[in-house]
Amino acid sequence: MSEFKFACPVCGQHMMCDVSHGGQVMECPTCFQKIAAPQAPAADGKFILTGTKVSEKKNFARGFDAAIAPAAEKKFPAAILIGVLVVVLAGGAAVFAFRDKIFKSAAPVPVKAVAATNTAPKPPPPKPAPVAPPANDTNWMLMLDDAVTPNSAVVGRIHGQDFIAERANFQNGTLTLRAGTRGPVEFGLQVNFSGAPPEALAGKTINVGADTDKAAPVTLRWKDASGVQKAAYDVGYALRLEFGALAKDRLPGKIYLCLPDAEKSYLMGKFTAGVIKPKPKPATPPPAK
Repeated sequence: MSEFKFACPVCGQHMMCDVSHGGQVMECPTCFQKIAAPQAPAADGKFILTGTKVSEKKNFARGFDAAIAPAAEKKFPAAILIGVLVVVLAGGAAVFAFRDKIFKSAAPVPVKAVAATNTAPKPPPPKPAPVAPPANDTNWMLMLDDAVTPNSAVVGRIHGQDFIAERANFQNGTLTLRAGTRGPVEFGLQVNFSGAPPEALAGKTINVGADTDKAAPVTLRWKDASGVQKAAYDVGYALRLEFGALAKDRLPGKIYLCLPDAEKSYLMGKFTAGVIKPKPKPATPPPAK
């Protein structure tokens, strides 16, 4: 069997028909009109034939015609395509015309502000508070051979009380390590170097054994229910003082000190003492003539 193609006279939809069904009534799959198929064209026909519209009337053979109606080559109507395109273009033009009202955006963040926020340095974590270890045979020894000075802030015990050095200074040949930063020394330690200037001690290491006959006086100060107390030692203690280089009125150092009292007082750790220079004496006016 062979087929030929013909067009609907109403909408132009192309349909296929077998040569044996020429003249039969078929339904257009696009406009649903009753179309009478033309007779098959000659073998050398170059043009597409057009069917004939059938007048409206009751057709009892519709079921038969629909059963033999060939599958049509579907074609999207050009009018519908043009309508959709017009609607899309109109919507796009409306959005462009009212874009400022439709799309309300927040004010842009300045680039410098963003950069400053992202690159702001994080604050360093807080340093752990120094803790004074209890006095025992490990950290209280009157022998310097096995003494080890920790590389942390000066801590210890003075007359049975935990001590943490909060300030260190060097003035008039005396090194002071104390709790608190102002006022008279009520809790701390002083080592007197008989007026030696800081330049004479910078870079030096001082070792004092417990068997030394006489050494630099060491004074302890503490406070109890009776008020501020003090005790002085110039023999019987073990001391190692390592001074660093003096720079910009700052004298760094490390101390290991154990005293021969019953409470086993001791101090150990590193410090940086601020050098307090004596005030210059006022100039003596020349004698009157």
